[in-house]
Parts: sequence; C-alpha cells; structure tokens
Amino acid sequence: MRVLALVPGGIGDQLLMFPTLDSLKQRYPQGTIDVVVEPRSQGAYKISKSVNRVWNFDFKGTNSLADWGNLIGTIREQEYDAVISLGTRWSVGFLLWLTGIPNRISYAGKGDLFLTRAVPLNRDQYAAVMYHDLLKGLDLSPECPSIKVNIPKKDLDWAEAEQIRLNIKDSGYILIHGGSSTLAKQKGIDKIYPAASWAKIVEALQTKLPNLSVVLIEGPEDGEFIEKLQEQVSKPLLVTSPPDIGKLAGMIGAANLLLCTDSAPMHIGVGVGTSLLALFGPTDPAKLLPTEPRIMAVQSPDGQPISAIAPEAVIAKLFP
Repeated sequence: MRVLALVPGGIGDQLLMFPTLDSLKQRYPQGTIDVVVEPRSQGAYKISKSVNRVWNFDFKGTNSLADWGNLIGTIREQEYDAVISLGTRWSVGFLLWLTGIPNRISYAGKGDLFLTRAVPLNRDQYAAVMYHDLLKGLDLSPECPSIKVNIPKKDLDWAEAEQIRLNIKDSGYILIHGGSSTLAKQKGIDKIYPAASWAKIVEALQTKLPNLSVVLIEGPEDGEFIEKLQEQVSKPLLVTSPPDIGKLAGMIGAANLLLCTDSAPMHIGVGVGTSLLALFGPTDPAKLLPTEPRIMAVQSPDGQPISAIAPEAVIAKLFP
C-alpha cells in the first residue's frame, strides 16, 4: 500500500496529522507513507515515526502552471494507491483527480465530483480527531491515537548536554515559550501574550517552586520578547535556543512543565508527554488540545484577545 497525504499548513498542522499517519502505518506496516507539505513545515517530519518521504510544495505561494504540472508529474510517477488531503475546495478535489491516484479522499465539499470518497467534516472536535476522520474514506475506523513523536538519539544527546550547560539536568526545570512570531503579527493572529504578564507568572513560579529553574525557549523571532521579559523579572532567566525541532522536542520532553501559547511547541509537548499549560485567545482549546489530566488551558474571557488573560488566572490554574 502506497499512500500520499497532502498537508498544507504550519508545523502545528503536521503534528496534528501525526495520529492519522501513525494509524495508517499500523494498518499497513510494510506500506509507504509520503507527504506533501509547505517548505516551512518540512522539519516536523524529523520527529515522525511513520513517514517515508517528504515532498515540498508551497501551496500558498505564487505558483505557475509549470509548478503545478511538476508537482502532479512527480506524484504520478510514484504510482500511489491512495491519497488523502485536507481541504474542501473544488480545486483540492481537482488536484487529486489530476494525480491519477485511484483512491482519492478528502472532506465533503465543492470538490466531491473529483473524489472517490468524501468524508463529512466535523469541525466541532479536537483537530487531530478531525484529521483522523479521513481514514473513513479507506474504510478504516481505528480510535484516534495520541500525538507521538520520535526524537532522534542525537537530539536527545544534545538536549542532555544543554541541560548540563544550563546546570538544570538534576534539578529539573520549567520551560516557557512566549508565542512571539513575525508571521502571527503580520496576519493578525492572536497568539502573543505580553512580556509584562509573563513576568508576573515567572515571579510566582520562582516563589512557589524555588527549586525549579525557569528556562525561556528562544526561536529565531523571539529575541525582542525575551529581552523585554528579562527586563521585567528580578532574577535573570536561563535561555535555550534549540536549532531544530528534534532538539526542541528533546528539551520539552525533559521538562517538568511547559508554559506556552497555541503553537508548535504546545503540540510537541502533547507528543512527548510533558505536563503543560497553554494560553488561548478566542480559539476554543478543546479543538487544539486533547482531554488529559496533564494538559491544562486558560482561555481569554468573552472572546477577547489573549492579552486579556490575567496573570492571576494562570497562576490560579497552576496553583489551585
């Protein structure tokens, strides 16, 4: 069985797709599962245990007919048995039809004419389960598993060395990912929690859990946020800068607690089994987080921006 999955979107979308790909691999252990993703998301599959090959295509970019033709030609050469894809637009169904793949599955919508199976789209559930529903188009109905990530040994080794460098390997630590993102700012996506509010939460953590160090995750776009936060806390905070998603997963997996906003690190935290608390603006946390005792969420009141969350509400959730 050779299956292709078209998964546009960011790293978070890829991680939410992992349970679907894992269920496919479990059903067809000798089969091949490939994915087509945007270039910005390719790194997610470094920690996937089920995907064989990753094809890059900028779905949202300015693509010429030749670009689309090259993608379709590449796919046709592989002679896949089935393709699953997110999306309901007619263009999605038309693209799947052009690939010549005999089994074409996507969500019910305007592109049904080009599909062999259209799966009803239920947005009122955890996104990983919503994606997992696509397997019904292959007459598969396993229970949706949890997100699981596979961290390469070299990344685990890097994370251990980083903990030694920060002098936190034996004492334990709390990780904070502030949610800073240039793309989020450009698109007006509400995922950035103010540094001043984070500072109050940090002070509470340091008071109530004095034996655990607080460590900030610094990504390529987090410099300004970390500088502001460092200015507002009484004691300098430790900073880690994992260079790729595997090493980031290694650091999250070894943490006692992850505090974050709706982001890729949040989904990694789910996948590695770390206790976490995530902050949300208007987005319903139940659509992006599974229901598990180790996972907590705080949502802004009355659909307000994430900045409307009072630090005291977060502290009360952590220390009821």
